[in-house]
Amino acid sequence: MKPTKELLCLVYMTVGSIKEAKQIGRILVKQNLVACVNILENMTSIYKWKDDLEEDGEVVMTAKTRKTHMPQLIKTVTEHHSYECPCILELPIEGGNPEFLRWIETETDLTE
Repeated sequence: MKPTKELLCLVYMTVGSIKEAKQIGRILVKQNLVACVNILENMTSIYKWKDDLEEDGEVVMTAKTRKTHMPQLIKTVTEHHSYECPCILELPIEGGNPEFLRWIETETDLTE
């Protein structure tokens, strides 16, 4: 299979705990919505929310998937997320190791 890199993306998300990150990550991988999830602990976020300056510890999640999976991914993450307005950002993958790009496509094939 030739990689179709223009159809792939990296998803950046934040959650409140490692437990929540693992729960959401497992759901996304089991449903083939993402090929894999990377979880990075101990991030500090400083932001305004409802006119208050906030500073919280968060966990970063990155995932590799197909652009076409984003609507369902956003729906699934939002359903299982503890935040009122979860951070879910789509970043295009412009290139990379062709074998790895094919692996992403294989692992996110919803027809199998």
